[in-house]
Amino acid sequence: MDESSSGVASRLRLSMRGEDMQTNSSRRRLIKCGLAATVALVTGFGTLVASTQSKAAGNPYNLIDPSVISVGTMGDAKPYVFTDANGNFTGFDAELFRDVARRLGFKDEQVVFTGQEFSALLPSVASGRFDVAVAAIGTTAERKKTVDFSDGYLAGYLSIISADPALTSNESTAGKRIGVIQGTLQEIYAEKNLKGDIVKFPDNNTAVAALNNGTIDGHFTDYESAKQYVERYKNLKITMNVPSFDAPAGFVVKKGNDAFREALNKALHEAMDDGTWKRLHEKWFPGTPMPDQYLPKK
Repeated sequence: MDESSSGVASRLRLSMRGEDMQTNSSRRRLIKCGLAATVALVTGFGTLVASTQSKAAGNPYNLIDPSVISVGTMGDAKPYVFTDANGNFTGFDAELFRDVARRLGFKDEQVVFTGQEFSALLPSVASGRFDVAVAAIGTTAERKKTVDFSDGYLAGYLSIISADPALTSNESTAGKRIGVIQGTLQEIYAEKNLKGDIVKFPDNNTAVAALNNGTIDGHFTDYESAKQYVERYKNLKITMNVPSFDAPAGFVVKKGNDAFREALNKALHEAMDDGTWKRLHEKWFPGTPMPDQYLPKK
């Protein structure tokens, strides 16, 4: 039986209202989902920020382990840094750095020294193996391409030790074999200025052993180390000294770790201003001149 046109219209209106209600309900669900997602996003971002801030607060110097300063160094660079009879690291650089670390709030047992070859120190800091390298490391423009340095804390001389008293100048090394420690300022200077053949060694002890057995004719090292070896081996003498005040030693940190570098600088200058640097220098380098800029302000 046919329906009247008014009945059809009535059912159509009811159907449309039903669809509108379903659409509005769907829209409300979408809005709720959107709001929930936004809240979750904001909450997640806030949590991430808080976590990052907490991490920064707990590790302000961006250390590998925030409770420890990992130090790369050498074990045979007396009097700068070396191991004593008990295997402990000591020397001017080691004592100075421990003092600086105390000023940053670290106890001595939280400063962990690890010895290795000099040539590996800067790459180890750059790669994140160590937080800092401490071994009377001269500051140069070339080195600063890969790592950062603290302010300078030591300057001195480069020296040749030899049983041959004739090795007194750059020119006198012609035809001779001269040892250097790989990666040092001595190597840079020797390759540029000495006339002899340059022989590279991993450390001073190996080079001096080669000097004593006649493999090389002289060893080019820093003045303070040279003094130690000529005291130990009476056949050896310091035959030449070259000033190296243009590349003062600094603590080496990872490129871009400004927070740690600036903290080291602040503590380092405090050690200079209160006379700690002077006391340690007199202990380890008796009689050696001290630059005015490293002494307490009058």
